[in-house]
Amino acid sequence: MSRQPADPTGPRFTVEHDSQPGDAVIAGFSSFGLAGLTAVDYLVDDLDLEETGHVRIDGLPSITPFTKGTPRHPIRLYSAPDLDLTVLVAEQFVPPMPGELLADALLDWTEANGTEEIAVLAGVPVAHGPDAHRTFHVATEDYRAARLTDGTDVPPMESGFLDGANAGLLERGLESPLGVGVFVTPVHAQAPDVDAAVRLVDTANAIYELGVDAAPLEAFAEEIRRRYEDLAERIEEREPEGSYDRMYM
Repeated sequence: MSRQPADPTGPRFTVEHDSQPGDAVIAGFSSFGLAGLTAVDYLVDDLDLEETGHVRIDGLPSITPFTKGTPRHPIRLYSAPDLDLTVLVAEQFVPPMPGELLADALLDWTEANGTEEIAVLAGVPVAHGPDAHRTFHVATEDYRAARLTDGTDVPPMESGFLDGANAGLLERGLESPLGVGVFVTPVHAQAPDVDAAVRLVDTANAIYELGVDAAPLEAFAEEIRRRYEDLAERIEEREPEGSYDRMYM
């Protein structure tokens, strides 16, 4: 069961799913630059995954995204019978404090269903030069041992801190057998930051050997840009640049 917030009127998150999740979960949340969200959206499309569950949100202002008149849940789970992997696509923007409650709900769900690890693809709005246009990791020791050895070219982020769902996932990962890895790359103001999303797709592809081709992402991002234009504006209005997912290199 998810941890209940101290305030009974506070938000609650409940994971509902139709099938057993894979041993690994790859997640992307709605945040500045939309790089992580664009990356997981592309994975769902390229791998031809089907929706198999969603996260129910109570007590938090929500959105109901839709395409061509068809609505969808704002936080969704995708999988395929022949792939031992579940992808979480979180279009709902969740601020840092309730983000920790979302992390609790996700980790309670993964623990109850025997999932071994969770990876998050994320963009971070930090000042950076061209040499920093790459992906870095922040990961628990067991995740590093399982996924980041044998010459994997994803260096650690030097120092800083995370907040919200990313921080909640890592903190719980420190205290449980679940391996947690957060893969981050610097993003620019435009949304989505296509180059950053490509870096995250390439990283997920290398770590999990998915056989995904990131080359068509440029064209795919045009569709995503139209879909998420209003969402990006709302995020920037509510969270000024650098005010969340705070991390320093």
